[in-house]
Amino acid sequence: MKKLGITRPNSGFTLVELMIVVAIVAILAAVALPSYQTYTQRARFTEVIAATGPAKTAIEICVQTGGSNCAAAATTASAVDLVQTDIVDSVEVTRADGDNESWTIITTGTDVVKKNTFIMVGTAENGRVSWATGGTCVDAGLC
Repeated sequence: MKKLGITRPNSGFTLVELMIVVAIVAILAAVALPSYQTYTQRARFTEVIAATGPAKTAIEICVQTGGSNCAAAATTASAVDLVQTDIVDSVEVTRADGDNESWTIITTGTDVVKKNTFIMVGTAENGRVSWATGGTCVDAGLC
């Protein structure tokens, strides 16, 4: 009687191949996770930066229309009940050295963004306001 040579085709992956794939995925995850966490913190912090918008706009309109108390207009525009959220703690507007030609807007985030601040310093010149930015968010890489 003749023996039938039945062969089965190989199918599937070996254990070694699967372990290599798992190792590659683990390495990619280890690299990507910290970057993703920074990305989500930066995305959340944009709400803190956006909260300066009403105060900044109020100051610019005040300067362009020749207003006399632009800090008060900005404070009214960025009242706590208008801008405070679970990410934005406060927006403070002050005149630099009591003069009506420069202002400081300090926006503080809540614990969600580790209480980082975003600071804008505006200076009026020829009916225009120039803004410089800074704050603890720069060192944290959030702004």
